[in-house]
Amino acid sequence: MATAPHTLASLSEISKDVADWVASVRELTQPDRVVWCDGSPMEYQRLRGELIAKGELRELNQKTFPGCYLYRSDPTDVARVEHLTFICTRSKDDAGPNNNWMDPLEAKTKMRDLFRGCMRGRTLYVVPYCMGPLDSPYARCGVEITDSAYVVLNMAIMTRMGRAALERIATEGTFVRGLHSTGDLDPSRRFIMHFPEELSIESIGSGYGGNALLGKKCHALRIASWQARDEGWLAEHMLIVGLQNPRGETHYVAAAFPSACGKTNLAMLIPPESLPGWKVFTVGDDIAWLQPGPDGRLWAINPESGYFGVVPGTNAKTNRNADETIHRDTLFTNVALTADNEPWWEGRTEGTPAIDWLGRAYDPKNGPAAHPNSRFTVGAHQNPAFTQAADDPRGVPISALIFGGRRRELAPLVYEARSWQHGVLVGASVASETTAAATGKVGVVRRDPMAMKPFAGYNFGDYWAHWLKVGAKLKHAPHVFQ
Repeated sequence: MATAPHTLASLSEISKDVADWVASVRELTQPDRVVWCDGSPMEYQRLRGELIAKGELRELNQKTFPGCYLYRSDPTDVARVEHLTFICTRSKDDAGPNNNWMDPLEAKTKMRDLFRGCMRGRTLYVVPYCMGPLDSPYARCGVEITDSAYVVLNMAIMTRMGRAALERIATEGTFVRGLHSTGDLDPSRRFIMHFPEELSIESIGSGYGGNALLGKKCHALRIASWQARDEGWLAEHMLIVGLQNPRGETHYVAAAFPSACGKTNLAMLIPPESLPGWKVFTVGDDIAWLQPGPDGRLWAINPESGYFGVVPGTNAKTNRNADETIHRDTLFTNVALTADNEPWWEGRTEGTPAIDWLGRAYDPKNGPAAHPNSRFTVGAHQNPAFTQAADDPRGVPISALIFGGRRRELAPLVYEARSWQHGVLVGASVASETTAAATGKVGVVRRDPMAMKPFAGYNFGDYWAHWLKVGAKLKHAPHVFQ
């Protein structure tokens, strides 16, 4: 899937469709300037330097955490806001009772009023990106327009971002349009709107995580799940891990757990000494795109190129691979600081907190030193368990699917479904305790089918029916476990 060479063209000349859209957004939002992002290391360093100069980014101890930096979000803007996230389809039934719905015309009118002039005095960044390996037929592209350099830095880590993605967009002619502004960070003027029938996303009022990094939950799950239903594949909230036995045979497993319930830990598992000869490889820790292959098996790619992980609880004992991964070239969000300017979070075994995530002198009376949903953003290639299979355009064949969650009582530890159809029922029956990854009370058991309650971009009834259709195409369906 080679793209046409545009190496001599300026970025704004590569795709007329993208350029025309950028021009219309510029007219609406009125930025002081427009920057087309090329995804180069020089660009990353320049943007990082600008944020440091503004005091929005803090350089950490470069001797112990080389290439690591700290960003603090607004205290009202620290997690996904499910109650302000909408699916805007012409028919309310298409969104389903599992989603907040708003009429597309109403949503666009509301968002136009909020976006009008919102970038005055700011820079509009054009971020072309590819979800998945650039040459994979399973990958899909998008463009995020944002006024947040912090978002650009995260997108540069989490996606294949830059010129090559824009060239693929020019060749294919289709892309997901994502418009984002931090706005005034007023929670009452914060909305994340999805228009799956148009393959577009509009987000305003937040600069945090899944609300602002539009390639992640918004594109790779909500919009992609709609695309997947139309095109005959699955976009799922799943890690992908490779398990190699002592005979050298590797099987790949995809597993769906809700946010902050252990996907990253399982994806980076280290075999115990009691199982000599076993190896574990990380393909992805959060999202899987699953395609029925020509051989009758289910094949998967990880659409992301980095990890946006929950950092509290991470240490050499709980997740050694993650701990080693985030000790260099990592962007931390909302962690605490030690006296010698190292990042600190609950569960870190070295150092003690001196400054909390709000920038105050640490006092246990004020609560945790790091925010419970504080994060690390880091490139996947730094993971000691990374496998080149993650960059294979063909993806990896899936031998088993696992559905699970965070439960303290009244749930069997593990059991296997009798068939694909029974597996769909098992996945649809998942319940899990809420976590700090979303606003609201923590520890409440709620139904979270396939760990997709916040992320399925359409009616769950249609979603389960689509799962059954995909299974019917498979001659060698994966085993399914709870």
